[in-house]
Amino acid sequence: MKKIRPRKVSLEASSICQLHCPACPTAQGKIRESVIGSGFLTFEDFKRLVDKNPFVREIELSNWGEVTINPQLPQILRYAHQRNITINVANGTNLNDVEDELLESLVKNGVQNITVSLDGASQDAYQKYRVGGNFEKVIDNIKKINFYKQKYETNHPHLTWQFIIFGHNEHEIKEAKKIAKKLKMAFSPKLNFSSSFSPVVNKEQVMVDAGILVTSRNEYREKFAKNYLPVCFQLWVAPQINWDGKIMGCCSNYWSDFGGNAFREGLDKCLNSYNIAYARNMLQGKMPRKNGIPCSDCNVYLDMANERNWLKMADIMKKHYVFSKFKRFPFVYNILRLIKRK
Repeated sequence: MKKIRPRKVSLEASSICQLHCPACPTAQGKIRESVIGSGFLTFEDFKRLVDKNPFVREIELSNWGEVTINPQLPQILRYAHQRNITINVANGTNLNDVEDELLESLVKNGVQNITVSLDGASQDAYQKYRVGGNFEKVIDNIKKINFYKQKYETNHPHLTWQFIIFGHNEHEIKEAKKIAKKLKMAFSPKLNFSSSFSPVVNKEQVMVDAGILVTSRNEYREKFAKNYLPVCFQLWVAPQINWDGKIMGCCSNYWSDFGGNAFREGLDKCLNSYNIAYARNMLQGKMPRKNGIPCSDCNVYLDMANERNWLKMADIMKKHYVFSKFKRFPFVYNILRLIKRK
């Protein structure tokens, strides 16, 4: 296949989280016990990756853990800013235990986008899933970010309120949207990953309140004949790298890596290895399933193979470009998200 040199990569800053969300693999210990392991991205590894790979101009730092508890995050942000690297925390942060200095650093060093995981509009609803979290503390931290944005006269970071819809918080969707608007945040409803934990009760009302067409991932698949928010395109445009340099491919994979280490062996070599190149061909239906390739054990790929509904790179690349471009405009971005889900 043609060699790739993606402008953007996803680099796990922390696979550790201080909260205990019931349906989260991190809280369940699955991430700690997997190939991901428990750890933080070091400043030295971050600097090495940036210095040796000038084609990388944008880095996503959040995935399995809580990015803000990485003790070297301020150094990472400062160096990225010095090197004109765009930083995103768009996959999500719970924003609970954050010192004011770090909140200011997020603004001062030009972080582009931050998605805040806030599944409720009150402590009572919020804590049922974000176990150990403090709703008012998160709201206060958002207000502080807005204060620093005014101080530095910047629109960055753009803030998004991510609201996973459960049965225990569905009655607070409208209130959460109101609070998000006051805080100048985009509002992004998300379907529950688990079919058994706190499923939606009043489906019709939820669809109206949240502006969505289905209320579960199973319903989404039945209605649209595809999986909800698949991330296979990452293998081309935003490959996932673990905090210790392992090549994971996408943000959903935690069962096995593609081999190689981005910090020790070089990013260019790792992103164009035999295994990951084979996986890209598999996802397009050009090669058969093969043991040892992480995608072979992924439900998304198995569904693709069963239905012969292969990844069409022209569509994925076009959608990724449009969404990346418009994410800086929250209102337009949310409209595009809805269009994409349809």
